[in-house]
Amino acid sequence: MDLLEKYTAVRKYTEKICSPLKTEDYVVQPIADVSPPKWHIGHTTWFFETFVLKPHLKKYEEFDPQYNYVFNSYYETVGARVIRTDRGNLSRPSVEEVYKFRMHVDHAMNEFLQNSPSKEVEEIIVLGLNHEQQHQELLSTDIKYILGNNPLFPAYISSSKNKKITGKKSGTFSKIEKGIYEIGYAGNDFCFDNELNRHQVFLQDFSIANDLVTNGEYLEFMIAGGYKNFNYWHAEGWDWVKNNHIDSPLYWHWIDGQWHHYTLNGLQKLTMDEVLCHVSFYESAAYASWKEARLPTEFEWEIAAQQFEWGKRWEWTESAYLPYPGFKKAPGAIGEYNGKFMVNQKVLRGASEVTPPGHSRITYRNFFHPHLRWQFTGIRLAQ
Repeated sequence: MDLLEKYTAVRKYTEKICSPLKTEDYVVQPIADVSPPKWHIGHTTWFFETFVLKPHLKKYEEFDPQYNYVFNSYYETVGARVIRTDRGNLSRPSVEEVYKFRMHVDHAMNEFLQNSPSKEVEEIIVLGLNHEQQHQELLSTDIKYILGNNPLFPAYISSSKNKKITGKKSGTFSKIEKGIYEIGYAGNDFCFDNELNRHQVFLQDFSIANDLVTNGEYLEFMIAGGYKNFNYWHAEGWDWVKNNHIDSPLYWHWIDGQWHHYTLNGLQKLTMDEVLCHVSFYESAAYASWKEARLPTEFEWEIAAQQFEWGKRWEWTESAYLPYPGFKKAPGAIGEYNGKFMVNQKVLRGASEVTPPGHSRITYRNFFHPHLRWQFTGIRLAQ
């Protein structure tokens, strides 16, 4: 697949994710962490206009100069922007106008990619495509939050198009012997800068669960008083539970004497053998403590991942999100991509059911604050 074909495929996949939405769904922002789908559509388009077309395509006509302010996310180098919490206040530009912007940029990119760009520009385009794939996953998580907080609990897709992800009880473990291991990306294809540089780490003997925790297993923790016993929780996590009145995973609802949960198919009765989803780091660590276990480090996870099936859920690790040895930020706006977020966040490894095809690898480092759980997150235990 050449670069133009790749560009076209990625851009179409974004629109496919949005195809079940009603116009009203595009503009909702229930919380600061969730961006309106319309904004995702505009922001991923803005990336190509700003970093590829404006500096590299002669006679390119900018669609609307105000869009830089509207769709810039966090790039200080590129100028002022609408603050994240106000994205839901953008009734204008309309959904129709944002799609016109997308068509305008796609037409120009099609023209631009008729000729092979320089290696430097090609690297920016490939980064832009991977950036859009990240937003495709965020689109899915944000859409679920938007619909899952609608009092009607509308389905995003029919049940026939979305199979339940079931698992086994997480009682069997694989043992990994102590030693010096290589960590980080080692290939010639694309990777994010936070996956570099490849380096050695020493690991002690450890064991890691072959399976992820299921709903039924987590329910046992809840029945045992897991959300009421401070002994299982980090102090910060216990404050989070008390201050936010947390007593179950996100999207779980106690209705008529039974647990239900909101899924992409709408509100359904909780299935015990389905793999647990939408838990915070705090909840994951507390569950592990209750089980007299722990969460793996990201280095343990990377080494062990070749021995188990992964990709059903993003898996919390004990590791803080920090730079690898020799990490260097790129100059300019591109250097703002990962490095400046390396503080007060935890690393997640793996992928999920809404990770776009071809956008997962063992060395991929996702990262979120410990209290967040709107992503498709789950638990794998270690000892």
